[in-house]
Amino acid sequence: MSDSIDFLPGRLDRAAPFYVAGHRGLVGSAIWRNLEAEGFQNLVGRSSSHLDLKNRDDVFAFFAETKPRYVVLAAAKVGGILANNTYPVDFLSENLQIQVNVLDAARKHGVERLLFLGSSCIYPKFAEQPIREDSLLTGHLEPTNDAYAIAKIAGIVQIQAVRRQYGLPWISAMPTNLYGPGDNFSPTGSHVLPALIRRYDEAVRAGATSVTNWGTGSPRREFLHVDDMAAACLHLLEHYDGPSQVNVGTGSDVSIKELASIVADAVGYNGDMTWDTSKPDGTPQKLLDVSLLAKAGWTASIPLVEGVRRTVEWYKSNATDLRE
Repeated sequence: MSDSIDFLPGRLDRAAPFYVAGHRGLVGSAIWRNLEAEGFQNLVGRSSSHLDLKNRDDVFAFFAETKPRYVVLAAAKVGGILANNTYPVDFLSENLQIQVNVLDAARKHGVERLLFLGSSCIYPKFAEQPIREDSLLTGHLEPTNDAYAIAKIAGIVQIQAVRRQYGLPWISAMPTNLYGPGDNFSPTGSHVLPALIRRYDEAVRAGATSVTNWGTGSPRREFLHVDDMAAACLHLLEHYDGPSQVNVGTGSDVSIKELASIVADAVGYNGDMTWDTSKPDGTPQKLLDVSLLAKAGWTASIPLVEGVRRTVEWYKSNATDLRE
């Protein structure tokens, strides 16, 4: 069966069961908030303590019971460079289990519309910038997170295979670096932006006059506020149907040094910053080409400085309840 199917994207039924896998995570919680704001009345979510997505039998039983019409697969084991480089088996195995179980159960139980969320790390380390969707599988991955990337690539291919074999209008979206309320600010498991927020906030609280960051500060990264990502997800579900994964980002990037300065300003840190060049930088640049997303009619709306300010406020307000 080809990808040409008798389905046109359109407004989703706000009363239909809508399962958000990973609804308590950074992305999933933002998607949940956005769907509530958009009038969805039958949202379904299960915490990992109530449903282990790595348990295939339990996942199939859950789908049989709840019968969701729509699904966003935002559940994943995620982490920064250190975590990915230290525990590659965990990132590969757990993400593959989650994806295969949810996608297979969704297919068996007739999910009409499904969005699989990946990561921009699926693209080759030295892909031409900005990175187009067709750069997938054209070069070597960044070694520090290749296991996670391979798992996400497998998810994209499974979505494409379902489209070909079963004709279902399922899609994939690949967000750039995300940040915002609900992020992981732990010292060992966080990505660069929340790690910087925690580091500079702790420096302010301790009265420190110098902060040392990893690497050279020269790599360039693109950052998207998670509320923008959530809005993009619903937009794609209602306006896009195609086999290619869709890049979701802002179309602009900053150096890590520039990001550190933005964070320092937002936190109120006025001391010195130094760089430990013995630590890895990761990919030199990772900027997504968002032409396909723009063609589908969506662009980001939250500027980085404003988004970081909001995130710092959330971090300070939730300091006692942060994930470790």
